[in-house]
Amino acid sequence: MAARSSLKISVALLLVLGSAVGYCAAQDYDFFYLVLQWPGSYCNTKQSCCYPKSGKPAADFGIHGLWPNRDDGSYPQNCNPDSEFDPSKVSDLLSSLRANWPTLACPTNDGVRFWGHEWEKHGTCAADVFDEHGYFQAALRLRDDLGVLRALTAGGVNPDGGYYTIDQIKGAISQGTGFEPYVECNRDESGNSQLYQLYFCVNAAGDSLIECPVLPRGRPCGKRIEFPAF
Repeated sequence: MAARSSLKISVALLLVLGSAVGYCAAQDYDFFYLVLQWPGSYCNTKQSCCYPKSGKPAADFGIHGLWPNRDDGSYPQNCNPDSEFDPSKVSDLLSSLRANWPTLACPTNDGVRFWGHEWEKHGTCAADVFDEHGYFQAALRLRDDLGVLRALTAGGVNPDGGYYTIDQIKGAISQGTGFEPYVECNRDESGNSQLYQLYFCVNAAGDSLIECPVLPRGRPCGKRIEFPAF
């Protein structure tokens, strides 16, 4: 009887462990997308935008998110409901977040809800690599290292309302950063295709840029892409 009871306990334990392993596997990922957004294109739509309480952001690419992804195109999300965003854990980064990870959503706000959404939906799925502070710090560093706007302007692609081809945009960025992004476009009020977001890929450790193993399913661009002023 004792042996049979011991066997039942062992099987039950294995089932519990198996469930836990399955849960962890479901949260696994292979790389990150670092998604940068041009504020002029966010605002230059029928929906328009609202500047954050800290004021109009700089005319530069801001961070949308750092998103864990899998090589098959799927991605984990909302991996730990108990790990709510705590602004006090990133208090030393708040000025950088306001400047380089701004929110343009309406109504005007302080960005905390946006950052909380990004941490809770995406950041919690990389808890094996980052705590909350490390997640935001890594994204800020990667953005700064890229210098996308500098690369574009050096390649003759300027945010002045002019039109460019996808090859001109990708070529300038590749030349200046060493990496070719996936380019996502949206539409202005007149229906013109405009440069909206850039997707770069980061290794699973979250510390180095890599060539993208799979491209996202973003909105495609037209033959002529507007780069609006902001």
